[in-house]
Amino acid sequence: MNKRQFLKGAATIAASTMLPSTMHGKSQPIPKTYTYKTAGGCEIKANVYGADLHRIKPAIVWIHGGALIFGSRTELPDWLDPDQRFVVVSIDYRLAPETKLRFIIEDLQDAYRWVHQQGPRLFRLDSERMAVAGLSAGGYLTLMTGFSVNPRPKALLTLSGYGDITSSWYSRPSVFYLRQATISKEEALASTRARCVSAAEEGEHRERFYFYCRQQGIWPKEVAGHDPNTEPNWFKPYCPVRNVTAQYPPTVLIHGTADTDVPYDESVKMDEKLSEVKVQHEFLRVRGGSHCLDDDPPSVRTPVFQRAMDFVRAQIG
Repeated sequence: MNKRQFLKGAATIAASTMLPSTMHGKSQPIPKTYTYKTAGGCEIKANVYGADLHRIKPAIVWIHGGALIFGSRTELPDWLDPDQRFVVVSIDYRLAPETKLRFIIEDLQDAYRWVHQQGPRLFRLDSERMAVAGLSAGGYLTLMTGFSVNPRPKALLTLSGYGDITSSWYSRPSVFYLRQATISKEEALASTRARCVSAAEEGEHRERFYFYCRQQGIWPKEVAGHDPNTEPNWFKPYCPVRNVTAQYPPTVLIHGTADTDVPYDESVKMDEKLSEVKVQHEFLRVRGGSHCLDDDPPSVRTPVFQRAMDFVRAQIG
Protein backbone atom coordinates (compact mmCIF):
# COMPACT_ATOMS: atom_id res chain seq x y z
CA MET A 1 0.00 0.00 0.00
CA ASN A 2 1.43 3.38 -0.99
CA LYS A 3 1.02 6.59 1.01
CA ARG A 4 -1.92 7.84 -1.02
CA GLN A 5 -3.80 4.57 -0.62
CA PHE A 6 -3.06 4.55 3.07
CA LEU A 7 -4.32 8.08 3.63
CA LYS A 8 -7.43 7.44 1.56
CA GLY A 9 -8.23 4.48 3.76
CA ALA A 10 -7.02 5.94 7.05
CA ALA A 11 -10.51 6.70 8.31
CA THR A 12 -11.57 3.12 7.65
CA ILE A 13 -8.49 1.75 9.37
CA ALA A 14 -9.00 4.01 12.37
CA ALA A 15 -12.65 3.05 12.60
CA SER A 16 -11.78 -0.65 12.60
CA THR A 17 -9.11 -0.25 15.26
CA MET A 18 -10.85 2.36 17.40
CA LEU A 19 -14.62 2.10 17.06
CA PRO A 20 -17.17 -0.67 16.65
CA SER A 21 -19.79 -0.44 13.93
CA THR A 22 -22.60 1.58 15.44
CA MET A 23 -25.64 -0.48 14.53
CA HIS A 24 -24.28 -3.38 12.41
CA GLY A 25 -26.73 -2.82 9.59
CA LYS A 26 -29.73 -2.03 11.79
CA SER A 27 -31.65 1.23 11.57
CA GLN A 28 -30.51 3.52 14.33
CA PRO A 29 -33.35 5.04 16.38
CA ILE A 30 -33.95 8.74 15.86
CA PRO A 31 -32.71 10.72 18.87
CA LYS A 32 -33.66 14.11 20.22
CA THR A 33 -30.64 16.42 20.28
CA TYR A 34 -29.90 18.95 23.02
CA THR A 35 -27.11 21.47 23.52
CA TYR A 36 -25.98 20.89 27.08
CA LYS A 37 -23.20 23.47 27.08
CA THR A 38 -21.54 26.23 25.06
CA ALA A 39 -17.82 26.79 25.61
CA GLY A 40 -14.83 27.99 23.61
CA GLY A 41 -17.08 28.86 20.70
CA CYS A 42 -18.52 25.33 20.56
CA GLU A 43 -22.06 24.15 21.03
CA ILE A 44 -21.59 20.82 22.80
CA LYS A 45 -24.47 18.43 22.25
CA ALA A 46 -26.06 15.23 23.47
CA ASN A 47 -28.38 12.79 21.71
CA VAL A 48 -31.17 11.29 23.83
CA TYR A 49 -32.66 7.91 22.92
CA GLY A 50 -35.54 5.96 24.44
CA ALA A 51 -37.28 8.71 26.41
CA ASP A 52 -40.88 7.82 27.23
CA LEU A 53 -43.33 10.50 28.33
CA HIS A 54 -45.48 7.85 30.00
CA ARG A 55 -42.90 6.33 32.33
CA ILE A 56 -39.70 7.12 34.16
CA LYS A 57 -36.66 5.08 33.17
CA PRO A 58 -33.15 4.59 34.51
CA ALA A 59 -30.40 6.16 32.41
CA ILE A 60 -27.11 5.31 30.74
CA VAL A 61 -24.72 8.06 29.73
CA TRP A 62 -22.81 6.80 26.68
CA ILE A 63 -19.34 8.19 25.83
CA HIS A 64 -17.91 7.64 22.35
CA GLY A 65 -14.31 6.68 21.64
CA GLY A 66 -11.74 8.14 19.28
CA ALA A 67 -8.68 8.82 21.45
CA LEU A 68 -10.27 12.12 22.59
CA ILE A 69 -9.35 13.33 19.07
CA PHE A 70 -12.16 12.13 16.79
CA GLY A 71 -15.62 10.58 16.99
CA SER A 72 -19.05 11.92 17.93
CA ARG A 73 -22.25 11.29 19.87
CA THR A 74 -23.80 9.56 16.82
CA GLU A 75 -21.66 6.45 17.42
CA LEU A 76 -24.04 4.36 19.49
CA PRO A 77 -23.57 0.56 19.64
CA ASP A 78 -26.54 -1.70 19.05
CA TRP A 79 -25.83 -3.86 22.10
CA LEU A 80 -26.18 -1.06 24.64
CA ASP A 81 -29.97 -1.00 25.02
CA PRO A 82 -31.74 -3.07 22.34
CA ASP A 83 -34.96 -3.30 24.37
CA GLN A 84 -35.08 0.43 25.23
CA ARG A 85 -35.19 -0.22 28.96
CA PHE A 86 -33.15 2.93 29.58
CA VAL A 87 -32.94 6.51 28.55
CA VAL A 88 -29.59 6.58 26.74
CA VAL A 89 -27.80 9.93 26.58
CA SER A 90 -24.88 9.93 24.13
CA ILE A 91 -22.65 12.93 24.74
CA ASP A 92 -20.17 14.95 22.75
CA TYR A 93 -17.21 16.67 24.37
CA ARG A 94 -14.61 19.03 22.99
CA LEU A 95 -11.87 17.20 21.13
CA ALA A 96 -8.08 17.38 21.34
CA PRO A 97 -5.66 18.78 20.38
CA GLU A 98 -7.66 22.00 19.97
CA THR A 99 -9.03 21.52 23.49
CA LYS A 100 -6.78 20.10 26.19
CA LEU A 101 -7.58 17.35 28.67
CA ARG A 102 -8.46 19.59 31.61
CA PHE A 103 -11.33 21.13 29.65
CA ILE A 104 -12.43 17.81 28.17
CA ILE A 105 -12.90 16.53 31.71
CA GLU A 106 -14.84 19.70 32.55
CA ASP A 107 -17.16 18.90 29.64
CA LEU A 108 -17.59 15.37 30.98
CA GLN A 109 -18.50 16.69 34.41
CA ASP A 110 -20.88 19.30 32.99
CA ALA A 111 -22.57 16.73 30.76
CA TYR A 112 -23.13 14.37 33.68
CA ARG A 113 -24.43 17.23 35.84
CA TRP A 114 -26.79 18.31 33.08
CA VAL A 115 -28.18 14.80 32.66
CA HIS A 116 -28.60 14.38 36.40
CA GLN A 117 -30.22 17.76 37.01
CA GLN A 118 -32.17 18.37 33.80
CA GLY A 119 -32.86 14.81 32.66
CA PRO A 120 -35.86 14.18 34.96
CA ARG A 121 -37.62 17.27 33.55
CA LEU A 122 -36.55 17.03 29.92
CA PHE A 123 -36.78 13.29 29.25
CA ARG A 124 -38.16 11.63 32.38
CA LEU A 125 -35.14 9.71 33.58
CA ASP A 126 -34.60 8.56 37.14
CA SER A 127 -31.58 10.56 38.31
CA GLU A 128 -31.05 8.11 41.19
CA ARG A 129 -30.46 5.27 38.71
CA MET A 130 -27.73 6.38 36.34
CA ALA A 131 -24.88 4.39 34.82
CA VAL A 132 -22.04 5.48 32.54
CA ALA A 133 -20.60 3.42 29.69
CA GLY A 134 -18.05 3.96 26.95
CA LEU A 135 -15.45 2.37 24.72
CA SER A 136 -11.75 3.04 24.24
CA ALA A 137 -11.19 6.72 25.11
CA GLY A 138 -14.86 6.77 26.08
CA GLY A 139 -14.03 3.93 28.44
CA TYR A 140 -11.27 6.07 29.91
CA LEU A 141 -13.75 8.92 30.44
CA THR A 142 -16.21 6.44 31.93
CA LEU A 143 -13.60 5.42 34.50
CA MET A 144 -12.99 9.12 35.22
CA THR A 145 -16.63 9.51 36.27
CA GLY A 146 -16.02 6.91 38.96
CA PHE A 147 -14.38 9.59 41.11
CA SER A 148 -14.80 12.97 39.38
CA VAL A 149 -18.58 13.49 39.28
CA ASN A 150 -21.15 13.91 42.03
CA PRO A 151 -23.22 11.95 42.77
CA ARG A 152 -21.25 8.99 41.54
CA PRO A 153 -22.89 6.73 38.94
CA LYS A 154 -24.53 3.54 40.16
CA ALA A 155 -22.49 1.48 37.67
CA LEU A 156 -19.74 1.80 35.08
CA LEU A 157 -19.17 -0.25 31.91
CA THR A 158 -15.98 0.01 29.90
CA LEU A 159 -15.02 -1.67 26.64
CA SER A 160 -11.28 -1.56 25.84
CA GLY A 161 -10.90 1.24 28.36
CA TYR A 162 -7.84 2.39 30.25
CA GLY A 163 -7.01 3.88 33.62
CA ASP A 164 -3.51 5.27 33.07
CA ILE A 165 -2.66 7.82 30.38
CA THR A 166 1.04 8.03 31.27
CA SER A 167 2.02 4.40 30.62
CA SER A 168 4.57 3.62 27.93
CA TRP A 169 1.92 2.37 25.49
CA TYR A 170 0.73 5.98 25.15
CA SER A 171 3.90 7.93 25.97
CA ARG A 172 6.29 5.95 23.75
CA PRO A 173 6.11 5.11 20.02
CA SER A 174 3.67 2.27 19.35
CA VAL A 175 5.07 -0.80 17.61
CA PHE A 176 1.67 -1.44 16.03
CA TYR A 177 1.32 2.08 14.61
CA LEU A 178 4.94 2.18 13.46
CA ARG A 179 4.04 -0.68 11.13
CA GLN A 180 1.55 1.60 9.36
CA ALA A 181 2.53 4.17 6.75
CA THR A 182 4.25 7.14 8.38
CA ILE A 183 2.16 10.26 9.01
CA SER A 184 4.18 13.47 8.86
CA LYS A 185 3.72 16.32 11.30
CA GLU A 186 2.40 18.48 8.45
CA GLU A 187 -0.22 15.88 7.51
CA ALA A 188 -1.21 15.46 11.15
CA LEU A 189 -1.66 19.18 11.78
CA ALA A 190 -3.56 19.62 8.52
CA SER A 191 -6.27 17.33 9.91
CA THR A 192 -6.92 19.62 12.89
CA ARG A 193 -8.57 23.02 13.12
CA ALA A 194 -7.62 26.40 14.52
CA ARG A 195 -10.82 26.49 16.58
CA CYS A 196 -12.81 24.39 19.01
CA VAL A 197 -14.20 21.05 17.77
CA SER A 198 -16.93 19.18 19.65
CA ALA A 199 -17.72 16.50 17.06
CA ALA A 200 -15.66 15.20 14.16
CA GLU A 201 -17.13 15.88 10.74
CA GLU A 202 -17.11 13.48 7.80
CA GLY A 203 -14.04 13.85 5.62
CA GLU A 204 -11.87 15.58 8.22
CA HIS A 205 -9.50 12.63 8.73
CA ARG A 206 -8.71 13.62 12.31
CA GLU A 207 -7.47 10.07 12.86
CA ARG A 208 -4.29 11.11 11.04
CA PHE A 209 -3.36 13.26 14.03
CA TYR A 210 -3.95 10.27 16.30
CA PHE A 211 -1.78 7.99 14.14
CA TYR A 212 0.97 10.62 14.24
CA CYS A 213 0.78 10.85 18.04
CA ARG A 214 1.01 7.07 18.41
CA GLN A 215 3.92 6.82 15.99
CA GLN A 216 5.79 9.55 17.85
CA GLY A 217 4.75 8.49 21.36
CA ILE A 218 3.41 11.95 22.19
CA TRP A 219 -0.32 11.39 22.78
CA PRO A 220 -0.30 12.51 26.46
CA LYS A 221 1.72 15.60 25.66
CA GLU A 222 -0.45 16.64 22.71
CA VAL A 223 -3.78 15.88 24.40
CA ALA A 224 -2.98 17.13 27.90
CA GLY A 225 -0.54 19.91 27.07
CA HIS A 226 1.83 18.45 29.67
CA ASP A 227 4.67 15.94 29.45
CA PRO A 228 4.35 12.82 31.63
CA ASN A 229 8.11 12.34 31.48
CA THR A 230 8.82 15.67 33.21
CA GLU A 231 5.49 16.37 34.99
CA PRO A 232 4.24 12.98 36.21
CA ASN A 233 2.39 14.41 39.21
CA TRP A 234 0.27 16.66 36.98
CA PHE A 235 -1.39 13.56 35.54
CA LYS A 236 -2.48 11.99 38.84
CA PRO A 237 -6.00 13.57 38.83
CA TYR A 238 -6.47 12.30 35.28
CA CYS A 239 -5.54 8.66 35.81
CA PRO A 240 -8.47 6.63 37.19
CA VAL A 241 -6.27 3.75 38.34
CA ARG A 242 -4.59 6.16 40.77
CA ASN A 243 -7.91 7.35 42.18
CA VAL A 244 -9.79 4.15 43.00
CA THR A 245 -11.15 4.01 46.56
CA ALA A 246 -13.71 1.87 48.34
CA GLN A 247 -16.35 4.40 47.21
CA TYR A 248 -15.72 3.71 43.52
CA PRO A 249 -18.89 2.55 41.68
CA PRO A 250 -19.54 -1.07 40.71
CA THR A 251 -17.71 -1.62 37.43
CA VAL A 252 -17.68 -4.10 34.57
CA LEU A 253 -14.55 -4.21 32.40
CA ILE A 254 -14.49 -5.80 28.93
CA HIS A 255 -11.18 -6.28 27.13
CA GLY A 256 -9.80 -8.49 24.39
CA THR A 257 -6.43 -10.06 25.07
CA ALA A 258 -5.26 -9.33 21.50
CA ASP A 259 -6.17 -5.64 21.52
CA THR A 260 -3.56 -3.85 19.36
CA ASP A 261 -4.62 -0.33 20.31
CA VAL A 262 -5.26 -0.28 24.06
CA PRO A 263 -3.23 -2.95 25.87
CA TYR A 264 -5.22 -5.64 27.65
CA ASP A 265 -2.99 -4.96 30.65
CA GLU A 266 -4.77 -1.63 31.19
CA SER A 267 -7.92 -3.47 32.27
CA VAL A 268 -5.83 -5.98 34.23
CA LYS A 269 -4.44 -3.10 36.30
CA MET A 270 -7.92 -1.65 36.89
CA ASP A 271 -9.15 -5.10 37.93
CA GLU A 272 -6.30 -5.43 40.42
CA LYS A 273 -6.94 -2.00 41.92
CA LEU A 274 -10.70 -2.60 42.21
CA SER A 275 -10.00 -5.95 43.87
CA GLU A 276 -7.52 -4.37 46.25
CA VAL A 277 -10.10 -1.97 47.69
CA LYS A 278 -12.95 -4.51 47.38
CA VAL A 279 -15.11 -2.65 44.85
CA GLN A 280 -17.83 -4.81 43.31
CA HIS A 281 -16.80 -5.47 39.74
CA GLU A 282 -16.55 -8.02 36.95
CA PHE A 283 -13.71 -8.42 34.45
CA LEU A 284 -14.84 -10.00 31.17
CA ARG A 285 -11.66 -11.20 29.47
CA VAL A 286 -12.07 -12.12 25.81
CA ARG A 287 -9.28 -14.45 24.74
CA GLY A 288 -7.94 -13.34 21.37
CA GLY A 289 -10.41 -10.47 21.32
CA SER A 290 -9.75 -7.37 19.20
CA HIS A 291 -9.99 -3.70 20.12
CA CYS A 292 -13.58 -3.05 21.21
CA LEU A 293 -14.27 -6.61 19.91
CA ASP A 294 -14.96 -4.98 16.56
CA ASP A 295 -13.24 -7.75 14.57
CA ASP A 296 -14.83 -10.55 16.58
CA PRO A 297 -17.88 -12.54 15.38
CA PRO A 298 -21.33 -12.18 16.98
CA SER A 299 -20.83 -15.56 18.65
CA VAL A 300 -18.05 -13.95 20.71
CA ARG A 301 -19.44 -10.44 21.08
CA THR A 302 -23.07 -11.11 21.93
CA PRO A 303 -22.72 -13.15 25.16
CA VAL A 304 -20.06 -10.78 26.48
CA PHE A 305 -22.20 -7.70 25.93
CA GLN A 306 -25.27 -9.44 27.36
CA ARG A 307 -23.38 -10.35 30.51
CA ALA A 308 -22.03 -6.82 30.86
CA MET A 309 -25.49 -5.32 30.49
CA ASP A 310 -26.86 -7.82 33.02
CA PHE A 311 -24.31 -6.40 35.47
CA VAL A 312 -25.46 -2.83 34.77
CA ARG A 313 -29.16 -3.74 35.06
CA ALA A 314 -28.50 -5.41 38.39
CA GLN A 315 -27.13 -2.12 39.71
CA ILE A 316 -29.70 0.32 38.36
CA GLY A 317 -32.78 -1.76 37.52
